[in-house]
Amino acid sequence: MTDKKIVTTTSAPAAIGPYSQAVQAGGFLFVSGQIPLIPGSGEVLKGDIASQTKQVMENLKAIITAAGFSLKDVVKCTIYIKSMNDFAKINEVYGSYFDAEPPARATVEVSELPKNVDVEIDAIVSAAQ
Repeated sequence: MTDKKIVTTTSAPAAIGPYSQAVQAGGFLFVSGQIPLIPGSGEVLKGDIASQTKQVMENLKAIITAAGFSLKDVVKCTIYIKSMNDFAKINEVYGSYFDAEPPARATVEVSELPKNVDVEIDAIVSAAQ
């Protein structure tokens, strides 16, 4: 794959495993799942599910921006949550980042997430302009 480009930024948490923050390839930007880590410190944000979701979205936004795109270019997200009881609060925060023409999305309840957080979100961005 000759058009593969790794995207990194210090404005979002560093990867906590053998993966890239994002990879641009084939006309798309694939952003790895983000959890509520605070950039710089790598510490998990303490707080309610709304504040955790906001941190996740800010991390996604920072990576997408570093690649030269915006949230308007996002075409698909997957949300992983530990409890569907948090769905409404997560959805409210998530929705505030996509005021018009929101991306396609799946939401999945999972038994566990990295660092025992309650929410993780990944994104696919259309890099074709």
